[in-house]
Amino acid sequence: MPPTPAGQAPAGPVALVTGASSGIGEAVAERIAAADRGWRLLLGGRDEERLDAVARRTGGTPLAVDLGDREGVERLAAEALKREGRVDALVAAAGVGWAGPFVGMPGDDIDRLLTVNLTGVVHLVRLVLPGMVERGAGRIVVIGSMAGRVGVANEAVYATTKGGLLAFAESLRYELAGTRVRVTVVLPGAVDTPFFDRRGVPYHRDHPRPVPAERVAELVWRALARGTDHDLYVPGWLAMPARLQGAVPGFFRAMAKRFG
Repeated sequence: MPPTPAGQAPAGPVALVTGASSGIGEAVAERIAAADRGWRLLLGGRDEERLDAVARRTGGTPLAVDLGDREGVERLAAEALKREGRVDALVAAAGVGWAGPFVGMPGDDIDRLLTVNLTGVVHLVRLVLPGMVERGAGRIVVIGSMAGRVGVANEAVYATTKGGLLAFAESLRYELAGTRVRVTVVLPGAVDTPFFDRRGVPYHRDHPRPVPAERVAELVWRALARGTDHDLYVPGWLAMPARLQGAVPGFFRAMAKRFG
């Protein structure tokens, strides 16, 4: 996909998808491409070889970058705007995990989770949101996690990063009221991706079973197409325990301890 000439508006809306070299980000890129509605794809990811393969399948533009520090985030935003002149939709799907007792978590791992999962998303939104507000329309879709809504034992920092995204998104909704910029957080439970292998601890629960990444991508696409401005759960039944935790936290905590 050639870059849009300077000063010329892109032929269709521009979507920037992070974490596009695998997992949910890859599935989102493929779903947007399959919609065949003229979207132009900018694909951020660390694994250059895999990212190039996704770009070939989807017709997107690969932007290989590590979002583990602020410099990488700023470089991604700058390259995206240089390529297309605008970002109409941001899907923040990049994320890393770590599992184990918090007392044994190395400081470097804490910093990386906070940067990739939380502060990197905040900075990326900071860099692309002004253009959306100026144009009067835009979509921001953040991949959160059920862990950020209810907390999970042995994933304290991961849950912290995802919980922070929920507060960030809700605050943005207040600020953007009256505009046509919409903010969605998609909250999956377990998803069948390389995420668990990469964090070094496989998924071990019998229930709920991991859902395919394509199922999450479908929800992301609906949020982009409809301009959804609230949180979405996948599977949908996860909204029930989330409401239960908010209404009767003591009871929820007791059940979580009992059933894991």
